[in-house]
Amino acid sequence: MKVLILGGTGDAVKLAAKLLLVPKLEIITSLAGRTRKPSALVGDFRIGGFGGVSGLVNYIFEQKIDLLIDATHPCAGQISWHGAIACEITKTPHLMLVRPEWQKIEGDRWIEVESVEAAAQIIPQLGTRIFITSGRQQLEPFLSIVQAHPHLWFLLRSIDPPDLVIPNSKILLDRGPFSLEGERKLLQDYEIEAIVSKNSGGEATSAKLIAARALNIPIVMIQRPQMPEGDKVNDIEEAIAWINENLQQVRY
Repeated sequence: MKVLILGGTGDAVKLAAKLLLVPKLEIITSLAGRTRKPSALVGDFRIGGFGGVSGLVNYIFEQKIDLLIDATHPCAGQISWHGAIACEITKTPHLMLVRPEWQKIEGDRWIEVESVEAAAQIIPQLGTRIFITSGRQQLEPFLSIVQAHPHLWFLLRSIDPPDLVIPNSKILLDRGPFSLEGERKLLQDYEIEAIVSKNSGGEATSAKLIAARALNIPIVMIQRPQMPEGDKVNDIEEAIAWINENLQQVRY
């Protein structure tokens, strides 16, 4: 029996490790290749895109995939839609493992926006020293905004170096989890006046939210893209229960 995991999160790695303990189950984890130094992988894996929906459909047929688990980053968007459509075409049981969103609580100064572009337009109103934690893939809007507002300064944090060079910026290469003490010190040392973040959820990078709340720093929170309809769970144990149930149906 073959399970294809569309990876990209720590949960995907943990899920693959647990499924490897299930007898007569082959696990293949697929990564898009956006992170040059992915977390330690277990079992079989592939790196690179499928070539859209048609490529994923062909892969499912060629590899005789029995179940597909979408454990991609909750802000990835497009690959989740490709997975849902490909599974509908191939009649492959399909599950989305989606960690819960962060929720705004009292004391938070969130400005919720729909896109990176909208976030970039807002930040000149919030201060001059901006901490960008929304990833290295979508930096063009910030390049445009710093060209229009040369007084802005950016602190950029990502796992890999960004391909785009932004003037008036410093790059921090780091991977979570981050401690509350460390995040608070970082915000104070760099005199950060606003943060840009995607609502990725999870505990690995949530300390910055608590630190920002304590220091009264606003966060421009980029909302998640709309997800496809279908079976969804929030944690690994629920995913394993779903997989076990569906494997029984596939076997018989």
